Amino acid sequence: MRASVPVLIAPFLALCTSPALPDPVHEHPAGDPELLGAVEFQTSCVPEVQEPFARATAMLHSFWYEAARDAYQAVATGDPQCAIAWWGVAMSYWQPLWEPQGPNPDALRDGLEAVRAARAVGGGSPVERDFIAAIATFYENAGTVGHRDRVLAYEKAMEAVHAAHPEQTEARVFYALSLLGSAASLPPDKSYRRQRKAGELLMPVFESRPEHPGAAHYIIHAYDYPALAQRGLEAARRYAAIAPDSPHAQHMPSHIFTRLGLWDDSIRSNRKVIQVARKYGDVGEELHGTDYLVFAYLQKGEDDNALAVIEDMPKAPVTGVKQFSGTYAQAAIPARYAVERRQWKEAARLPEPTGFPGGRYAWANAAIHFARALGAARSGDPEQAAVDVEALGACIETLERHDETYWATQVEIQRRAAAAWLALAEGREDEALESMRSAAELEGTTDKHPVTPGQIVPARELLAQMLLELGRPEEALTEFEAVLKAEPNRFGPLSGAARAAELAGRPDTARARFTQLVAVAPDSRRQEVREARDYLSRSVASKTGVN
Repeated sequence: MRASVPVLIAPFLALCTSPALPDPVHEHPAGDPELLGAVEFQTSCVPEVQEPFARATAMLHSFWYEAARDAYQAVATGDPQCAIAWWGVAMSYWQPLWEPQGPNPDALRDGLEAVRAARAVGGGSPVERDFIAAIATFYENAGTVGHRDRVLAYEKAMEAVHAAHPEQTEARVFYALSLLGSAASLPPDKSYRRQRKAGELLMPVFESRPEHPGAAHYIIHAYDYPALAQRGLEAARRYAAIAPDSPHAQHMPSHIFTRLGLWDDSIRSNRKVIQVARKYGDVGEELHGTDYLVFAYLQKGEDDNALAVIEDMPKAPVTGVKQFSGTYAQAAIPARYAVERRQWKEAARLPEPTGFPGGRYAWANAAIHFARALGAARSGDPEQAAVDVEALGACIETLERHDETYWATQVEIQRRAAAAWLALAEGREDEALESMRSAAELEGTTDKHPVTPGQIVPARELLAQMLLELGRPEEALTEFEAVLKAEPNRFGPLSGAARAAELAGRPDTARARFTQLVAVAPDSRRQEVREARDYLSRSVASKTGVN
């Protein structure tokens, strides 16, 4: 069968220490049950709830958590002896790839209640009982066992479920998701062992069940890394068609498109996201897609198009399950719009962050402080830059108090980079380069989070820009090329590499990069593209002897 549904929400700029906003009550329109993909999950529940259960699971596979929860609860109402419906409710309270530090206390409590409801009902087939026992390993010891240990216990339990029921497609797919959840919660592993294994588990499902939403979706997540992205391209091209009524399914292909620098594909994908998300009032998914859309337009140098999207995006603060992705987008978009265009005075004038939830979300405040600090340092206002660098330090302390290790590291990268440009503005060149190199090296030990299309600006790109300003174009070229290896077709590194090659006396490299820049951004009105066209014209004239 095929399936479909939606989600509601509501989100914008808070002090790093302010509390998170409470979740409101949501209602979810029914959606089109024929447009979420095909899931076959036979259960021991009464025949009348078989299709609704499969539809709820299709929603879960497309991360429509709140809508899936409503649908599973409706199944439990329709068949009070359907214990596996409560498994689905418990699964909906945990978003392992969005917030890898784990659910908030309320969600942990509610997830545990769902597990207890499933156990109280009892019965069910062996595979149903095993699914329930597996998710119980995540919830039942939450008060005494740390999040990572419970994530690993769940992964091990799902491995056992898959081993015991190798013929069960959903056991295979949810085991693959458990591997991705563990990878998201653990320190970065640059071998991507779990991600590769997840991809290997999912490919047979992807090939034999081409309409399965989870297989395509999780393959994209498994390969959402520079070294693996090409492997996810077929799934990216197929997922949106599998579940056309799911906003997240319309968005997810752009993860791979972004990794490969396929900006036109990303633009088409995320324009569709906005259309479908608005159909269901899914503000969080709309904002998530908007961030990726703005990013893609900026990489093509189409600043007017980016601005039009920004002016049309939702401004109210996001709450509920999409608070994480919605809040990130609302913080990152204005920061990246100024910084990507290198409009330093505009970046310095960004409003102080005063409406974000703070606490475990303090990285949102940090995005604004980072852009303000860079802008101030690079436009002649070191005093303001120093204030914002100090604010970044406060955000790090807040994140550490909330055990947000990953985001504390990301903000530390921003703090070092901003401090480097502050040092340069104050004439401390050696200190500036040392701090900038340390930021780039630290960034190299991490991976970008799926919530973002990319850093507001890569630390290594900032290092390259600094080297160029200091008259060291050969070293700058090396750093720009390193960025492009991981993030192909990104506008800033492309234009920077071309300029550095020109200054380093490497005309072949300069010509190749200027040509690529014009191809990536043919409609851009930015000065860098005009200069690229002028360089290429001069190059042609020089070769043909035309004066």
